[in-house]
Amino acid sequence: MDFTQPPTNADVCAAADRIRGQAVHTPLVAITLPNGDRAFLKPENLQRTGSFKFRGAYNRLSQIPADERRFGVVACSSGNHAQGVAEAARILGMSATIVMPADAPAMKIARTRAFGAEVVLYNRATEDRDAIALSICQRTGATFVHPYNDAGVIAGQGTIGLEIVGDLHRMGLKADDVLVCVSGGGLIAGIAAALEEASPATRIHAVEPAEFDDYARSLAAGHPVTNERLSGSLCDALMANSPGSIGFAIGSRRVADGFAVTDEEALRAVAFAAREAKLVAEPGGAVALAALLAGRVETRGRTVVALLSGGNVDDAVLARALTLS
Repeated sequence: MDFTQPPTNADVCAAADRIRGQAVHTPLVAITLPNGDRAFLKPENLQRTGSFKFRGAYNRLSQIPADERRFGVVACSSGNHAQGVAEAARILGMSATIVMPADAPAMKIARTRAFGAEVVLYNRATEDRDAIALSICQRTGATFVHPYNDAGVIAGQGTIGLEIVGDLHRMGLKADDVLVCVSGGGLIAGIAAALEEASPATRIHAVEPAEFDDYARSLAAGHPVTNERLSGSLCDALMANSPGSIGFAIGSRRVADGFAVTDEEALRAVAFAAREAKLVAEPGGAVALAALLAGRVETRGRTVVALLSGGNVDDAVLARALTLS
């Protein structure tokens, strides 16, 4: 496939075949909202490496030609893509170097190293992670795997959409709304590509941290825009500067709208997931649930799914969330 062009539903279906047996088919978990309505969570915190990122990483790495794998892969990430690439590389017998911000959660850095990757730290506020990663590729001949602006990665993430549609169909249901945690937009683009044919009437909603809502503002503007801030949210997994162009080509026509949630709303969603669904989520992985709990979409008489995109949370942050009443 052409990794520079938006993936199609066929690409997502091919990715589902590729990752089968490696990625976890995560379940849909029914929850009761505070208003008494029922909704569903798609808990990708139960995915291999603790987030949805393994899907896209494995799909993309498995398509690297055999004669190029000996040079390894390079990625840049605040933690979840890092772990996904590191684990996919380990399975496929490749070396991996991950460029990570020095202020990433210590647990994510440690886990990335535990999966066998070399970690190169950088200053998020003053250094360009893409430039660092590309310089390593130029020196070593490694393949660069972007966290979201890569069609192979996007197609892998889109397998979540196929699972949602299939699991709901077996219940005799169709999704009216799907809420998706958004950073660079690869996940929501993949889900949009999957649902374009599988469930075209489903409304897809982007959810981001407050002050990092570049995706919602890009939808309003009709083209990608950037955030003024580079750091400063508990949702460390969702601080991309701007939507990726490949994914936004899909999202701009298929994503209905976007919502922003505060750090406190995200923490309350982490607490709700732990107490009510017995699921561990990180703040960035819980923003879609936060929007659902805040009533951003209508739930009465509708089938609504919110993604829990990751569960790689530091103990201190989880403890802080659980102190909220």
